[in-house]
Amino acid sequence: MTANGHRRSTWSIALSHMKMTRLIAAVAVLLTASCAQTGLPEPVSVSAPEAASATRQEEPFVIAANPLAAQAGQDVLKRGGSAIDAAIAVQAMLSLVEPQSSGLGGGAFLNYYDGKTGKLTVYDGRETAPAQASPTMFLGPDGKPLGYREAVTSGRATGVPGAVAMLALVHDEHGALDWSSLFGAAERTAEEGFVISPRLGRFLGMGFPQLATPDASAYFSGADGQRLTTGDRLKNPDYADFLRRLAAGGPDALYTGSTAAKIVAKTRSAPLEGRMTMADLAGYQPVKREALCHLYRAYRVCVPPPPSSGVAMLQLLAMLEKTDIAARGPGDPQAWYLFAEASRLMYADRDQYVGDPAFVSVPVKGLLDPAYVASRAALIGDTASAPPEAGNPPGAVQAGADHTMEPAGTSHFIVRDAQGNVVSMTTTVESIFGTGRMVDGFFLNNQLTDFSFSPVDAEGHPAANAVAPGKRPRSSMTPTILLDRDGQFAGAIGSAGGNSILAYVAKSLVGAIDWNLSMQDALALPNLVARGAAIGGEVDEFAPGVVAGLAARGIDLKPGQGEDSGVHAVMIRDGKVDGGFDPRREGVVLVGTGD
Repeated sequence: MTANGHRRSTWSIALSHMKMTRLIAAVAVLLTASCAQTGLPEPVSVSAPEAASATRQEEPFVIAANPLAAQAGQDVLKRGGSAIDAAIAVQAMLSLVEPQSSGLGGGAFLNYYDGKTGKLTVYDGRETAPAQASPTMFLGPDGKPLGYREAVTSGRATGVPGAVAMLALVHDEHGALDWSSLFGAAERTAEEGFVISPRLGRFLGMGFPQLATPDASAYFSGADGQRLTTGDRLKNPDYADFLRRLAAGGPDALYTGSTAAKIVAKTRSAPLEGRMTMADLAGYQPVKREALCHLYRAYRVCVPPPPSSGVAMLQLLAMLEKTDIAARGPGDPQAWYLFAEASRLMYADRDQYVGDPAFVSVPVKGLLDPAYVASRAALIGDTASAPPEAGNPPGAVQAGADHTMEPAGTSHFIVRDAQGNVVSMTTTVESIFGTGRMVDGFFLNNQLTDFSFSPVDAEGHPAANAVAPGKRPRSSMTPTILLDRDGQFAGAIGSAGGNSILAYVAKSLVGAIDWNLSMQDALALPNLVARGAAIGGEVDEFAPGVVAGLAARGIDLKPGQGEDSGVHAVMIRDGKVDGGFDPRREGVVLVGTGD
């Protein structure tokens, strides 16, 4: 059985779905969510009403960065699929139509809310370093870090892909439809072709080093040898064939056999050959983790724990709660000044301490300790000072200065099914088009460049995010779920954007929660990312007087760089679905099953 429903084959038709629909959602079950302890009390349990939760229907929705992907997910929901069933269809389509951002050759974090029990579970599908990886693998013969453009397309940049194995694990636990039935829309679209969207077309016209690789150059060239662009039709029969094998054989289609052999061969090809083996692929295991939750205003904000940087985003919100930002608004330069200075303090701590907890001690509780948060927030003065250094949170172990070059990329999507189950998933191949190397129609990630290229600092202290065999690189991906004080689902949010993800998500939450903006308006707020000495933003989008007001406070705002934000979010307000897509992308909010 394959996915059915009305498949959109052209971009103009797909864009007809780009609108928000607000419909009344049923009241969620009053159950307590299971969240990691952060020193705050858990939400109070409230008895469920007499009506059995299994008989209650929630209003489904899909929010994704591409209309074809959202439509694929909605079609699965229409067939009675669960949130994870739809998420698999969304990811399969994104790998085809948004290959610059995510794909089956990459990794992901998935935050899952169980509509029946109220339990939260994080599924870690982050890529891992091969068993033969070494701390010095991104150093050149002179002992200095490789240049980023040199490293990003290299064979050694690719980590063992994790998204497919992770999705298979979640499907085993929460799927409703057969795995084999979830790839039909992406398979047909790959076979018949799709119209290149304006966003993908724009990236194809830019000078990314990945586009110069033989694989990417051949894939994005027409019959006349010229680079394809917006409005051209792109077919991918290799990907269609792989999806047929993936549907029939499950994740083994990627982790063993011919595709695995091709991945190993591709990563071990010059320049800068990698160290992946068939054993690395066959041995990959996703990890189930407990969500990390912290109270912000009336909401419990729940994120993935390390190696995700969700703890840093929670710390940023906790610092902002020590300020009067909520009493201000988007037209007040002081509000943006507070956001910028708190962001710089957060990034200093994040860069210093966050890494894979299987390899380094991450002071999660210390970073969120109320006294420590207050001490950091107290450093915000009347005017901007020099870039702040990392603090010394309780439980911290001395770590070396970080030298990670984390580029902008990635995609985020959210799905809720009729039973109230929710998937909030951030997925990536790292930078634009991963390494530019392809296998069976999909790009391989360059996720290992998310490690610190320098394993130690000048004093010889090891970096928390240094490379090690089997280690997961630190991630800024922060798929978030919000709960109310009774443990009910209250919203979800996440973004693309490399290390800027933390600022993009926090800005949007401030807009939606503190300034009471609609979710769409909150996502449309101008971006401001302050990390160290670099403070960038959408200078032409701020309200009059904000940029000048920031300058008067010592912040010289510069135009931002990167792939732009890709924030997708939803909140349940007075029983209504308030969903939003980032206007900088080509996203869509689809509410209901499209009947």
